[in-house]
Amino acid sequence: MIPYQFRVDIVSELRRLFPKNDLLVPSFVIGELEGIKRHSGGDARIAASIGLALAKKPPFRIFEEKLLEGETVDDALLRISDVLCTSDRELRRRARSKGIPVVYLRQKRYLGVDGHILE
Repeated sequence: MIPYQFRVDIVSELRRLFPKNDLLVPSFVIGELEGIKRHSGGDARIAASIGLALAKKPPFRIFEEKLLEGETVDDALLRISDVLCTSDRELRRRARSKGIPVVYLRQKRYLGVDGHILE
């Protein structure tokens, strides 16, 4: 949702940070964005629409991943992520406590990384 909210070219920023890595989006995140788009209004709906449009074209690749029984989207992201991109403050804190590097928006202009990324 960052591209809409802050006018940041997230694709260029992610390519700058990860020039050789695949940019993967789990299918349950697509489902969450579709739910936001369907059940929200205003800025949340617009941001979810933009997020969906971005996630469905290169350099992003959607992969099938199911939530485990009783698992939240955040819990699943923490379970599967080698690197996590999020602006959710609580999810960032949880990821860092598990040693997962986090990509997030810095100064409302560019993406930064908190943690060490192994290549």
